[in-house]
Amino acid sequence: MSQYFDIGDETLWNPSNGAARLFLRYVRLYEEELGVPSGFGPMENDECKIDPAVFGTFVNTLLRWHDSHSHHVIDALSRGFTASVLVLAERARVEVRWPEPSGYEGRSDVQVPMPGHEAWWATLRERAGALSRRMPV
Repeated sequence: MSQYFDIGDETLWNPSNGAARLFLRYVRLYEEELGVPSGFGPMENDECKIDPAVFGTFVNTLLRWHDSHSHHVIDALSRGFTASVLVLAERARVEVRWPEPSGYEGRSDVQVPMPGHEAWWATLRERAGALSRRMPV
């Protein structure tokens, strides 16, 4: 059994029921954490419709949120979800705006010493690339 994440007539991802259920729970968690809608509708008849414009805003808000935190535990908890979102963003042809590196200003939940910012983004991009091959369409 599997479920479909679609934009219009295009399937972006066709995961197992368990992976889809867990992913959507993460989506709802991050909608609340970020204070913005994700663009993911409800799962109905094994299909979840995605609004691409709303999803684009969600993706870029998620990346800005990551940029505002420098905490190893938060990074560890959120990295897999964020990589999965980036795979879907690429497949949806969403314009991903990577935040510019910044110092401590405007950050919350900072753990000292801060993890290497550039290395973190590079690792996230690499993880999303590897994950893409494991996320069936």
